[in-house]
Amino acid sequence: MKNIARQALGVLLQRATLYPVVTVLGPRQSGKTTLCRMAFPDKPYVNLEQPDVREFAQQDPKAFLAQFPDGAVLDEIQNVPSLLSWIQVLTDADPRKGRFVLTGSHQLQVSAQITQSLAGRTAVLELLPLSLSELAAAGMFDPESADVNRWMLHGGYPRIHAQDMPPEVMLSDYFATYVERDVRQLINLRHLREFGQCVRLLAGRTGQLLNQTSLGNEVGVSSNTITQWLSILEASFLVFSLAPWSVNIGKRLVKSPKIYFHDVGLACWLLGIKTVEQLQHHPLRGALFENLVVLDVLKSLRNQGLRDPLYFFRDSNGLEIDLLLDHADGLQLVEIKASQTVSAPLFKSLRTVSTLLNDRVKSQHLIYGGAERQDRTGVQVLPYGQAGTLILAHVP
Repeated sequence: MKNIARQALGVLLQRATLYPVVTVLGPRQSGKTTLCRMAFPDKPYVNLEQPDVREFAQQDPKAFLAQFPDGAVLDEIQNVPSLLSWIQVLTDADPRKGRFVLTGSHQLQVSAQITQSLAGRTAVLELLPLSLSELAAAGMFDPESADVNRWMLHGGYPRIHAQDMPPEVMLSDYFATYVERDVRQLINLRHLREFGQCVRLLAGRTGQLLNQTSLGNEVGVSSNTITQWLSILEASFLVFSLAPWSVNIGKRLVKSPKIYFHDVGLACWLLGIKTVEQLQHHPLRGALFENLVVLDVLKSLRNQGLRDPLYFFRDSNGLEIDLLLDHADGLQLVEIKASQTVSAPLFKSLRTVSTLLNDRVKSQHLIYGGAERQDRTGVQVLPYGQAGTLILAHVP
């Protein structure tokens, strides 16, 4: 099994010098356990997925935690969220930094308890599947590679890359496990078939405005049910939404978010795309490429411990910029095109929106499916493999 260094390691170690507790959230199989055990090899490791361990922690939390006077790595804390209140008591009595390291795969369950019990006592980091820059650092990806279809198909789950596992095998098992175990525990899922259909339809709406009523009609459930399912999917790090940038500029801007997947490979698998040839000619290839780039920028942010929100720009006439970062010193505009050839029409939206927003704009970027970095008048043209790293280099 190949070892892949994670960029979040330094941030995790630094936060552990500032807080008594560090919490790492992220999708299942994103590498949280491996990262935490690598960062803190001398701490006892406890897997709260194990039935006997979980039962002990639930029935006698005080005795359970007494086993670890110097702290521990507690994996999948959402299985025993009541432990967080007891950890609060322990850390208030002994506020040594970096004492407990927690991981969790469900934001709602863990975040609600953190707000109640560990506010001000824990740093919260997110670890998403592997970024392209992490794969490049491990020698598994060439940042100048034009073979973008392969990376969309494989996605970023570490097991696929570290064990050379066929993506369709791992992703099939991942989704089956996710639905059968995690989702059933979170909601009373009577509509198992409809839920699976909903997720597949969401894959077909990657990069599109989210219309819950339309989606509910297609699945055959109410829009309220779709809203509930979406909250579970987002909280479990399967999908994420991109909010529209909203400010008074004298134009009507859309208010609906856009939907993306936390792993492009999983989105491809849900769409039945299994080969490079299928993907190359698929009508959603452009949307999946957009998902890849938006996600890689998000990963670069989270790997630096930054929680800056990402936005997109779209007005009522359809004028759109795929990605917008709003910083204190100005806006970064990012247009994403799957084409491997840079041509004048690709800059049209950037030029128009930049003129509209005028002095609010700090920088403009065009991310494309090619491998060469270019500089055009007022616009940085970046290859997809370097997008996340180079865009975030501009973050103050």
